Amino acid sequence: MSTPSYLTISQTVGNTPLVRLQRIPGADINKRNNLILGKLEGNNPAGSVKDRPALSMILRAQERGEIKPGDTLIEATSGNTGIALAMTAAMLGYKMILVMPENQSIERRQSMAAYGAE
Repeated sequence: MSTPSYLTISQTVGNTPLVRLQRIPGADINKRNNLILGKLEGNNPAGSVKDRPALSMILRAQERGEIKPGDTLIEATSGNTGIALAMTAAMLGYKMILVMPENQSIERRQSMAAYGAE
């Protein structure tokens, strides 16, 4: 089986693998006609299911002419959505300012900053 090739990182968002779940009740395909799959959203570029809505929100606002590359985007966040928005903004040429609680973990702050967000 060959590995897919992508031209941009945005093409990888949502193109995460499906894996058959076999060791849960009701999943034995030999006994029933059940096929239970898990989608590995942690394989998205920023590491969570939030990559999908972040990319969609920015692309749709761009398509409507509400924003353009080079603009500054501001969002209140406390977690994975902020990380995904920071990645998407960097990927598409936006400046990202994220407003978060003071008690936000240093790891999350560092992840957002790694994508260039303030």
